[in-house]
Amino acid sequence: MSESLKNGLMVFIAALLVVNTVLLVKNGSSSYADPTSAKATFERAADNNSTALANKKAADVASIDPLKSASTKPSGPLTAMDFNESTYDFGNILQDSENTKVFTFTNTGKEPLIIENAKGSCGCTVPQYPKEPIAPGATGEIKVVYKPGKQKNKQNKTVTITANTEPASTILTIMADVEEVPA
Repeated sequence: MSESLKNGLMVFIAALLVVNTVLLVKNGSSSYADPTSAKATFERAADNNSTALANKKAADVASIDPLKSASTKPSGPLTAMDFNESTYDFGNILQDSENTKVFTFTNTGKEPLIIENAKGSCGCTVPQYPKEPIAPGATGEIKVVYKPGKQKNKQNKTVTITANTEPASTILTIMADVEEVPA
């Protein structure tokens, strides 16, 4: 990342904090101000100052805003999916082992189910999901492979599934107690 981009991001973050603090004081609130309104206030201030750098940084941050991406609704017709189970405990497993769990789901809606993505919370948790649409009433499977490597003790990992459902994300959880393999 270039030095000017880093500096611009730091200026943007500092300004956002100042705006958030001003909103807190103005509203007499001890809780955090709404981040969306703080961001909008900063963008108005940046527009008034007509600084190209501030506008570019606001656009850059908006494109990675986790609050914005978390509330994004899928496009197209929505459906629903129901998992037989959304949590699985492997129990005691050994380091460097390969552990597989297949989660079964049903499209309980009236539209085809399209899974856009399935992502593990870390590289040790790898999901495989159907790429083709699942018809209403049909079932599908998500295979999750967990390889703990040198991890030890109690582990909790998640797989986030993004689909044309409301809400757009569904979370599967796997757990295990990883036992150290003596050297």
